[in-house]
Amino acid sequence: MDDRLLYLLSRAQHRLKNHLKREFATAGVRVSPAQMGILFLLKQRDARPMNELGRMLDIDNSAITGLVDRMERQDFVRRMPRADDRRQSLIAITDKGIEEAARAARIARKTNEAIKDGFAPEEIEIFTRILSAFFEKFK
Repeated sequence: MDDRLLYLLSRAQHRLKNHLKREFATAGVRVSPAQMGILFLLKQRDARPMNELGRMLDIDNSAITGLVDRMERQDFVRRMPRADDRRQSLIAITDKGIEEAARAARIARKTNEAIKDGFAPEEIEIFTRILSAFFEKFK
């Protein structure tokens, strides 16, 4: 059994990202997995500052700006001026973005079920605990 955990995690992350890209393309979903996270956060609470989205997704400022720029061109989000700080914009989801998020969510649910397939509930619980520990260990 391979115990090179960093290597295995890296491969798993790449494999999962590529799987999602293929599934999205097949289903006509036009956002990337990273953009999907932005849409999901905006559906939970709309009109968030870009730096908050980046912090929540662990994406640096330049990368989040590029993602939001592309999503704005596709009319999935829009920038709104912030009333209390005109230097900063809030990112809001559009109706088109809500529809895209719903399409992406179907793929995400299907993929999540595929990840759990073949494992006992206790194994899923342990796996979830291990993954959650990363957020504490590697802040």
